Parts: sequence; C-alpha cells; structure tokens
Amino acid sequence: MEQGAVSKTVRICGWTLGIVAVLALSLGAWMWWVVARFDTETLPARHGGVDVALFAREGGKRPLLVGLGGSEGGNPWASDRWRSQRERFLDQGYAMLALGYFGTPNSPQHLDRISLDGVHAAIMAAARDPRVDSRCIAVIGGSRGGELALLLASHFPEIRAVVAIVPGSAVFPALTDAMTTAGFSLHDQPLPYVPMTWGATPDLLVGNLRGAFETLMRDEAAMARAAIPVERIAGPVLFVSASRDEAWPSREMSDAMMRRLQAHRFRHRAEHLVVAGGHAEPLDEFPKVEAFLDTHFKQACR
Repeated sequence: MEQGAVSKTVRICGWTLGIVAVLALSLGAWMWWVVARFDTETLPARHGGVDVALFAREGGKRPLLVGLGGSEGGNPWASDRWRSQRERFLDQGYAMLALGYFGTPNSPQHLDRISLDGVHAAIMAAARDPRVDSRCIAVIGGSRGGELALLLASHFPEIRAVVAIVPGSAVFPALTDAMTTAGFSLHDQPLPYVPMTWGATPDLLVGNLRGAFETLMRDEAAMARAAIPVERIAGPVLFVSASRDEAWPSREMSDAMMRRLQAHRFRHRAEHLVVAGGHAEPLDEFPKVEAFLDTHFKQACR
C-alpha cells in the first residue's frame, strides 16, 4: 500500500474514533442531565389513581380475580386481546376486575412509585359490588404486574391468593428515563428498592434487559432490603416463570421466593411452575393457572 493511502486510512480511523468519542461523551452528558434533573421528591401526577373495568355475571356473589398488566402499561385485561381468557374465568364462576395502574387516563403516566394503597382501594371498591364475594379475592399479575401482585398480597390480608407470572422477587426501579425512584410506594412513601447502577447502562442501551437486571441483582444488600415479604401472604401462591426469560431472571427469582416461603414455614399452598421458553411463554399456561385457582382458591371460598 502506498504511503498516501496509509496516511488516508489513518486519518479516517482517527476521524471515526473521534466521532465515536464525541457521541459517547454526548450520550453520557445527556444521561447525567436526565438523572440530575429528575424530581425524586414530588409524587407523580395522578398518584394513587387507577382505571378499572369490572366484568361479572348475575346470579349471586362470585370470587374476584384482579388482573394486572406489566411494563406495557394500560389496562390489558380489559382489552380484546385478553377477552377470551377473561370470558373463560367468567364461565368458571369468577368475577374479573381489570385494573390499569399506569399509562391510562386516570393513572400515572409511568410506572413510578405506584401507590399500593390506591390499587388496594380500587380492589376493595369492586369487592363491594353485589355480584362479588368480598371474602374471596385473588390477584393475577405478569412481570412488573407480578411484582405488584405479590406486594399487594404481602401488605393487604384481604387478598387471599396470588398468581405471579414471570415475577420479580424485589421492588425494582421505576420505568422512567432516570430510573432513580422506586417502582412502588406504600402510604405515599417509596418502598425500599434495588437501585439502578451505571454498570447496568451498557446492557440497557443495547436492549439486554436480563443483563441489566442481573447487574442490579448482584447488590445482595439491596436485594435483601427490597425483597418482597411473600411469607406474609394470606393464601396460596403460584409462581409461573420462564426457563429462558430474556427480560429478567424470573425463574431464579421465583426459586428465591420459594426458598423464602420454605424458610418461614409458609402454611399455605405454594407452587412454582417453570415453563420452557422466554418471557411470554407462560401466557400459554393458563389452563394450569385455572386448575391451581380452582383447587386452592375457589374451593376454599365455598
């Protein structure tokens, strides 16, 4: 290669590296600015608000199932996508409360310090409907909604059963640009949570969510402080996890919660169903969820 060509190649490489360095510095500065300006003291607008839709048939009081979506937001259990499973539950003798806790007109925009009190109040309001048996309430939540379902049942004994699908075992950061607040709160105070670290940022930038959560979970002290006290749940619990969960380690976290229940000699039924596949695969296992609820929840309500 001629000397001129070599010199040109060196210049191009230098320019490329310089552009990459400038972009990296700009991205770092923008991320620092986002974190620094985020208001961690003021509770989000519409804090404690939710949107609900109650589906119930006439003919006596029925056990109530509360459906909670995940990080997609909105109120998925009220959507056409979940109509078929919702109708199956109604056919099996349940009432169904679809509850949206963020990303709906009357709830916070983001999953940020979501009020357990507000969600609980909405559930208890639905339980006063004459078609609902207020003594028999179960919650079903997926992903971050599984985290919420377990938190609700751990703090409010009126909830008598939980189905947690690909759940987390601790309180994790809010789903905001800054991620510097807890995902959930109680009595207007943020719950202890596993903090976001700069070490997880590269994985987040390339979309490796599981890698980011694995980095967060290496902080064992934070995981212990933020752990969901599942041993307080006043009824049966079903964990449904994915063996190759790409979103976060749901299998490992469900295993950890089973060990916690065993260590506390949990007196109710607890099962862990591991489904082969990724984060969405357990959504195909609702017949097993139905069987668990029928055996360990609905029959106990009779």
